[in-house]
Amino acid sequence: MRDLHNNIKVVHAITPQAIGTSGVSNGKTSAAVDRAGYDSVEFVFSSGATASAADTVTPVVFEADATDASFTSVADANLIGLETALTLTAAKTSKIGYTGNKRYVKIKLWGVGHATGIVSATAILGHNPAIAPVA
Repeated sequence: MRDLHNNIKVVHAITPQAIGTSGVSNGKTSAAVDRAGYDSVEFVFSSGATASAADTVTPVVFEADATDASFTSVADANLIGLETALTLTAAKTSKIGYTGNKRYVKIKLWGVGHATGIVSATAILGHNPAIAPVA
């Protein structure tokens, strides 16, 4: 019997933090996530409480063929879900999937508001890992 636990790899992407209010030109970007051996990636982000209802965070997913290449924004056709702003509230989660064919992906979270909301991101790699079970 195949189970989910032994067939995914969880990669820390962005440490829980207030990501700032400087807009899309700044924010926090994860390190490159290597998809080698996996057919899918799901980015999951979580937020904690915020002192302002005006705090929002927008995810942007990037892709590249190599870690030293220029990463480009992923086309909407290669995403499951939309890169739309999330209003931060306590204990809120959201996700966005990647269906493209590039080996490396990154996620960027950028915010507007009062920068008090805490947010984090995790990458979950799965769907036919080349070697299962995954350690």
